[in-house]
Amino acid sequence: MPATLEVKCTSPDCELDMFELHYTYDMPDDVGVGDFVCPYCGETDALEEIVV
Repeated sequence: MPATLEVKCTSPDCELDMFELHYTYDMPDDVGVGDFVCPYCGETDALEEIVV
């Protein structure tokens, strides 16, 4: 099963609370939250992985 990464944006100016990234099997193993930007506000440093 491909990996799923749940991410939240912690920027105080952003209205997005969370989103999921669904990888394909071709995604490198070392890809993490730091490789993405918030689709709403465009921030990179404000993204954090949600760990449940």
